[in-house]
Amino acid sequence: MLSFLLPVLLFPFIAGAAETILGVFIFSRHGDRTAKSTSPTALTTLGYRQIFNSGTYFRNRYIAPNVTSRIVGVDSDVVEQSQITVSAPVDTVLMNSAQGFLQGLYPPVGSTVASDTLRNGSVISSPLDGYQLIPIGSTTAGMGSEDSAWLQASSNCPQAVLSSNEYFTSSDYNNLLASTGAFYESLTPLINATFGADQISYKNAYTIFDLLNVASIHNESFSALPLLTDSVFSQLRTLADHHELNLAYNSTDPVRAIAGSTLAAQIVQGLGNTIKSQGKSKITVEFGAYASFLSFFGLADLLTLPDSNDSFMGIPDYASTMTFELFTTADASSFPTVEDLQVRFLFHNGTTDENSRLTAYPLFGQSSTELSWTEFEAGMGRFAVDGQKQWCEACGNSTGVCAGVTASSSSSSGAGAASSGSGTGGGISKAAAGVIGAMVTLAVVLGSQAAVMLVAGLRVVRKNQLASRAANENGVGEADERKA
Repeated sequence: MLSFLLPVLLFPFIAGAAETILGVFIFSRHGDRTAKSTSPTALTTLGYRQIFNSGTYFRNRYIAPNVTSRIVGVDSDVVEQSQITVSAPVDTVLMNSAQGFLQGLYPPVGSTVASDTLRNGSVISSPLDGYQLIPIGSTTAGMGSEDSAWLQASSNCPQAVLSSNEYFTSSDYNNLLASTGAFYESLTPLINATFGADQISYKNAYTIFDLLNVASIHNESFSALPLLTDSVFSQLRTLADHHELNLAYNSTDPVRAIAGSTLAAQIVQGLGNTIKSQGKSKITVEFGAYASFLSFFGLADLLTLPDSNDSFMGIPDYASTMTFELFTTADASSFPTVEDLQVRFLFHNGTTDENSRLTAYPLFGQSSTELSWTEFEAGMGRFAVDGQKQWCEACGNSTGVCAGVTASSSSSSGAGAASSGSGTGGGISKAAAGVIGAMVTLAVVLGSQAAVMLVAGLRVVRKNQLASRAANENGVGEADERKA
């Protein structure tokens, strides 16, 4: 979990009168859920409430009538389907979170508003007091991530899996494995019903923390457990943060952060759709796992912000959000030119509400929290995986869909984001990413993992992304956080 932000680092954003918000891209983690080690996981009632509150906050920020940061031209009460695009992996936690978020973003409008009068004069009222139906695009990319403790479980990218597994051969990992052995062994009475003796170690730092974190929220007897003092629980969280960050990102091996790279392309594509449509497309909402947060933090140079590393070097809390605002300070009576467009990045750790708001941070090592569209597009282009060809080449895939893509000289070109004209880029779609991953041959995955396992003596695992304080170590891994 991430630590609280220092007051000196906070830049709560309040839109000025001269600013016009044209569109937003919101990336959210799910709400509170059951433990991964007791799968199948499920969104809890608390998680449902968290994500609903988050949706309500974004409604009151961008959609409700008369708010200062309202998106220009957005329909406030009855949703206009062409203005919003929502997607989530086919996952009972993430997909259900997306539904809960939308219930807060566009709540029921009442039976009077949501009604139709037929030719014969009959009035048909909408069920559930005008409950609004908003389609959610289902993606195979990220599917099942909440039922797997392995960070790279849903990446379908062999090179990313190999990269994350390298963490398990690093000195950082081996030093922590040795130095924390007694610490984890002392927790055996609490977790031996779930983990075997050979699994109770730093190797499974995240899964162990996740199990006890869920217990700390839902188990009434948790506070009475003498072994779990505040300091012990804090150490568990710190070790899990470090473990997952190193599995999700490495400064010398970008493929480890493939989730953040594909997310970057989707962000540029989402905001680019607002530009291409001249403002008709206004809101893009996407749900995903914490690995995408961690890897994006590293790629976007958020880990290097002065004195604020703790804000981004840990696992984001439930319902955390990253938001990208497309805005202008020019006359917005007609859609502005590209030269007049700007982008702002905002992040909040945990459920966002009126008492705990979004905070703006500078991207790409810049000093300003406001970037021109051209600067933003170029910054994201440094690491965005924006086409099937680039994805296949980065992940080392040459079969299935990738066979034709890698051989074609007409395929999408690499890491750049959208052209400055439209800003939409060639971003790999979430559906395409899932299809490509699904076509990766089993032989490639098993062969690459077996090589690492022979060296490190590890079980099969998958990947995620994020850089830690040991960013120069060549690894990040959560190889097998689960029971076999």
